[in-house]
Amino acid sequence: MARLLITGGAGFIGSHTCVVLLEAGHDLVVLDDFSNSSPVALERVQELAGRSLELVRGDLRDPVLLEQVFASADAAGAPIEAVIHFAGLKAVGESVAQPLRYWDVNVAGSRALLSTMDAHGCRTLVFSSSATLYGYPETVPIPETAPVQPINPYGHTKASVERMLADLAASAPDAWRIACLRYFNPVGAHPSGRIGEDPNGIPNNLFPFVSQVAIGRRQRLSVFGGDWPTPDGSGVRDYIHVMDLAEGHRAALDALLGDRPQLLTLNLGSGVGASVLEVVRAFEAASGRAVPYEVVDRRPGDAAITVADPSLAAERLGWRTQRSLADMCRDGWAWQSANPQGYQGAS
Repeated sequence: MARLLITGGAGFIGSHTCVVLLEAGHDLVVLDDFSNSSPVALERVQELAGRSLELVRGDLRDPVLLEQVFASADAAGAPIEAVIHFAGLKAVGESVAQPLRYWDVNVAGSRALLSTMDAHGCRTLVFSSSATLYGYPETVPIPETAPVQPINPYGHTKASVERMLADLAASAPDAWRIACLRYFNPVGAHPSGRIGEDPNGIPNNLFPFVSQVAIGRRQRLSVFGGDWPTPDGSGVRDYIHVMDLAEGHRAALDALLGDRPQLLTLNLGSGVGASVLEVVRAFEAASGRAVPYEVVDRRPGDAAITVADPSLAAERLGWRTQRSLADMCRDGWAWQSANPQGYQGAS
């Protein structure tokens, strides 16, 4: 088993991946500044996995801190063998309003991390990318060969980090093992209900908004557009259970550590689309609660249908999603109903 650095490991996807990696026997060092996450999540991760992890609180952009993390691991005779890089900002609307902040955190932070990794001979990385960089998809399902044409600063930063990783891999093709994982729409929670998605402020994504309406924190859901060219007029997306996504990271890490140096770029999605109204109905069924909604104008930048072609991940990793929309809603409700105020309400 490997000693791993997990940046942003207290976040939604990071925390679930930490559980999976601890259960697989890996030793973890988590770096997080808790700007959009809670230390409670990592306490619960350790409780669920029955194993401890090392926490370093700090900013990814701090080169002195990064050097200390890698140097202390080296000095202890347990060097960091690979990094899973989640840390970053991810709200599309916020990125439009604060582009410099997004370029600084997402791109400059990644550059600082890669520089320190290279200096310490750690050249295995799994990068948290996004299907956002496909922009308006020209074909659906979307293959990895589809044009990269982001339409907002967040997408541009993800595409730029992928470009930086490609340049790095090309500079030393016999050294770097890199996987860029392009997520579609991660939702749900750990089936225990102990960890889940807990966004700051008003949720930017559909699923946490639906769950907060069901629990009574929000009055109603706004459905952006009822006249899309889809069966029920609402937008269609590829939703993936966060536990399937976490297992995809473990599979990518195993593939990198067990094979030759390479650069992998893979979609992580189910390959199945669900409309906004289908999600609402499925969540109502799972929760036994009504989810009131109103149809409003379309949002700029939205597409009618965004669904992954996940066949390359199946071929290269032997990974496929295992959980259904009903599973996503059941587990998401288990989290929300047990934690109505998220981690803030934790005792």
